[in-house]
Amino acid sequence: MSAIVDPSGPSLVSIPSNPVPEGARVGYFITSDRVRLRYALWPRGEGKPRGTICLVQGRTEFIEKYFETIADFRRRGFAVATFDWRGQGGSDRLIGNRKLGHVDRFEDYWTDLRCFHGDILLPDCPGPFYLVGHSMGGLASLLAGVRDRLMFDRIFLSAPMLSLDGQPLSMAGMARVTAALNFLGLGRLPVGRKADKPASETSFPDNPLTGDMVRYMRMVDVVRARPDLEIASPTIGWAAAAMAAMAEVARDDFPARVQSPLLMLAAARDSVVSPAAIERLGLRLRTGRHMVVAGARHELFMESEPIRAQVLAAFDAFITEQSA
Repeated sequence: MSAIVDPSGPSLVSIPSNPVPEGARVGYFITSDRVRLRYALWPRGEGKPRGTICLVQGRTEFIEKYFETIADFRRRGFAVATFDWRGQGGSDRLIGNRKLGHVDRFEDYWTDLRCFHGDILLPDCPGPFYLVGHSMGGLASLLAGVRDRLMFDRIFLSAPMLSLDGQPLSMAGMARVTAALNFLGLGRLPVGRKADKPASETSFPDNPLTGDMVRYMRMVDVVRARPDLEIASPTIGWAAAAMAAMAEVARDDFPARVQSPLLMLAAARDSVVSPAAIERLGLRLRTGRHMVVAGARHELFMESEPIRAQVLAAFDAFITEQSA
């Protein structure tokens, strides 16, 4: 069953420090398994038409967090299409506790992206299509590129969640443990992580996400304006799904399965996901590579101006190769 568009009710939060870029079209679409997701489209801005960026977020994130980056892409001649994953942002929550991030299977994110591609991108957006994914969205993007390498011409990943450092077992071992807990009926209980603390003025000095206070506080202000966008800790069920997906990427045969042109950026000071895992995969790819951004924390698109300039320069060079 194909997705259908539900135009009733969606909106984007606009505040003085984070206004909605002009030209937004906002809506809901319904996935093939009947989950309602909020999406937004922007036409290209300046310059020669260059296709469409499909921008997918990390865990806990929402469309409003990327307004600045959306404007950056539009200035380069791209249209931009984005949506909130199931279980977060302005999309349907999957369990009763709206503050917990939950998904039953990591493959459900593939359902979200596949339906968005088929029912929103293809009919409503100009090609070619480029996939840009951050963190959890980076992992989902990588797996999407393996499942269907023809969906997107190129894939650009910001600090993709390929592994988590500091775990007592490998990702495969953690997948088995969390799957067992899920099987025992504990899947909807929260898993606490330091990185999942609510953001505020007092949490900025020790935050693992960005060294830029203005961009950090901008997101605090968005959540204060619309608290229902926020989620906090993931559930054990989400952890089981994510660990299984990361274990798949860690398999010896995985690099050979990646056939899409791919660039992964690792943040050198990342304490949320493993930069070493990004480097290991990058060194083994046949159609892709990686780059380490010195001095950067996890959220590369939300970092300071010098770091963002490096990220966007890497993006520009990678996409330009398309016509080289």
